[in-house]
Amino acid sequence: MTRFISAVSVSAEPALLVLAHLRWAFVFQRPQHLMTRAARSRPVYYIEEPVFGEWADHWVFAQDPSGVQVCTPHIQTGHSPDESQARTARLLEGLVASEDLLHYDLWVYAPMEWPVTVGLTPRLTVYDCMDELANFKGAPPALRGRERQLMARADVVFTGGHRLYEAKVSQHSNVHPFPSSVDTAHFAQARGPQPDPQDQRDLPRPRLGFAGVIDERLDTALLGDLARRRPEWQLVLLGPVVKIDPAELPRAPNLHYLGMKPYAQLPAYFAHWDAALLPFAHNAATEYISPTKTPEYLAAGLSVVSTSIRDVVRPYGEGDMVRIADGIDAFEAACVAALAEAGSALAHERRARADTYLTGLSWDRTWRDMAAELTRAAPALEPLAADD
Repeated sequence: MTRFISAVSVSAEPALLVLAHLRWAFVFQRPQHLMTRAARSRPVYYIEEPVFGEWADHWVFAQDPSGVQVCTPHIQTGHSPDESQARTARLLEGLVASEDLLHYDLWVYAPMEWPVTVGLTPRLTVYDCMDELANFKGAPPALRGRERQLMARADVVFTGGHRLYEAKVSQHSNVHPFPSSVDTAHFAQARGPQPDPQDQRDLPRPRLGFAGVIDERLDTALLGDLARRRPEWQLVLLGPVVKIDPAELPRAPNLHYLGMKPYAQLPAYFAHWDAALLPFAHNAATEYISPTKTPEYLAAGLSVVSTSIRDVVRPYGEGDMVRIADGIDAFEAACVAALAEAGSALAHERRARADTYLTGLSWDRTWRDMAAELTRAAPALEPLAADD
């Protein structure tokens, strides 16, 4: 196995092994934001879930420009889930040995994969619980038990929002909420001149947009009703369709599914929207979510309409930064108000409130504060040099 060479490979800080439930090249979200920052000061190995096929067990490696080493186990097909995880565990032990990782931390996003860590001896174990995965469609029954095992071994637990913190704080003695953050400078590009992307360039105005994964969390019935009631509005949806049948999505001449877009291109799309939407359903999968797009839309200068997701209502709804509405009548009325307010003094005041709030929010700060919690959990070791 070829040993990685990186700018931080000789760092005094322990390496970070990240047990992931999302592909690195999928939608750029919490794990990517945090690990690209972690890689500035320590080696980061992002361990994806296995790919199965007719081959001997092996790794496929790729180095992200950020320095993150993306490690994908390729496991021989035809084995039981337990045996497949045992095979992955052996690969992971081999990776630690080949990289001479005498000291490392384990950062877990994927409780279901906990058995693959059986041969590891991390300095610290961190559980970054970004979602209540057991509530998602198709979640395996064993997931809750695996999470309990992980919680029993974790030294630090982070949660992806305040509602999720409330659910986990009684289960561990060292839990800290870290809601979705934002790269304000990146999305603020939408406030300046941007070329209108080709696939939305010819759409009439007004345009009301959504960006994110299109799955069971989205209230597709609400979107369909909105499209039918307001045929003059163009509803633009960016993101992959996951775990639901695309054929079951509402269809209308003014509903536009443009697919997943690179993170770098999002400001160009946002720059040519008239309002942004968070049309989430109220179900088990959305009870604990903290949508990353809330601060991203606001950083882009957009008016935002959302259903009453707890971590949107507080702080964004209560702070009069985002309109909150449930049901088609109220949601439509909130969209009408958002469009009518464009360019007014009220819109300027709303944006100013959001901008003030966002000054205290950044992924750099989130990583810095998380790294400080790791330092506190391991007081005998050198402090982590987190980014300011």
